Amino acid sequence: MVAKLYGMLPADTDGDSSKRTASDNQTVRNVFVIGPDKKLKLILVYPMTTGRNFDEVLRVIDSLQLTAKHRVATPANWNVGDNVIIAGSVSDDETRSLYPDGWAAPRPYLRIIPKPRSI
Repeated sequence: MVAKLYGMLPADTDGDSSKRTASDNQTVRNVFVIGPDKKLKLILVYPMTTGRNFDEVLRVIDSLQLTAKHRVATPANWNVGDNVIIAGSVSDDETRSLYPDGWAAPRPYLRIIPKPRSI
């Protein structure tokens, strides 16, 4: 019912689910993360034959909370406790005041710091 209301079933799927075939009633395997600002932050879509990765869902929520609170980004395969990247929108002058201990910069556009202590 919820999947139908949100338009997650094919457009030509209608009627009572008990009167449809098994292929018309496939499980909707999506994960939606909606932020406190009521904006959609993430959609993960899995095929019916593949289980969802709950560890990945938790990892993404940790990343979303961290990046919302601090002006950082998390790299691919990031986990809680790993280093983060200072957002490109933060100038070097501003970065000096935010992170007086400095940062590693293997590239001018890639400024790496230890994870802020919020999570």
